Amino acid sequence: MPRATFWDTQRADVIGMASESESKSIVCVVSGRGSNLEAILRTARDEEWEEGRPAGCAIRVAAVISNRREARGLEVARAYGVPTLALPHGDFPSREGFDAALAEAIDIHGPVLVVLAGFMRVLTPGFVARYAGRLLNIHPSLLPAFAGLDTHRRALQAGVRLHGATVHFVSDRLDGGPIVAQAVVPVLPGDSEQTLAARVLEQEHFLLPRCIRWVLEGRVRLNGDRVLIEGIAPQDLLVVAR
Repeated sequence: MPRATFWDTQRADVIGMASESESKSIVCVVSGRGSNLEAILRTARDEEWEEGRPAGCAIRVAAVISNRREARGLEVARAYGVPTLALPHGDFPSREGFDAALAEAIDIHGPVLVVLAGFMRVLTPGFVARYAGRLLNIHPSLLPAFAGLDTHRRALQAGVRLHGATVHFVSDRLDGGPIVAQAVVPVLPGDSEQTLAARVLEQEHFLLPRCIRWVLEGRVRLNGDRVLIEGIAPQDLLVVAR
């Protein structure tokens, strides 16, 4: 079975440094252009997550992994000095084999949270169970509406007046895990898939970093199938774009 054996890194503190034990690390998994990843990394830099602000504990993006060698998200990570790994799923004979290698690559970094920031593969139940309560995804619709692919086209075809994005914990149901927060955008007359997607994406870039920080601060956690919230205003959990 192919294994994850090579890391491309521009940082000297990748693995095994004592200072890492004092921080909370996350691993991001991507498949494509990495715009949500860039939003995470930009927010982490601007809000000084690694210095412990504003969370009160140091938060570090330890690594970015992609199932596609050509994913632009890997370039984005390198530009921010984050270690990267390309782990092409086509190198593995089965979905289970790929997920086992992915888990091995993730666990090197001991993350408290794994973020699917535009990861376009369905994960096996075993993988999801391994990271239960610490596997976060963002989906470009107001779940439970329009789970799966082509969400913007389907929203336009359905004639809905509101669309948006959802951050949720991952379960073994496709885009069906417990919801953390949502962002709502209007569907405007004359919208195309492209204009609607751009409006939703802007909200994704705001919503996902915020939810990551809440989880790592302990203000959002999963208890069974319920998301428990502490110290977050209701209006922050449902962002309405004008």
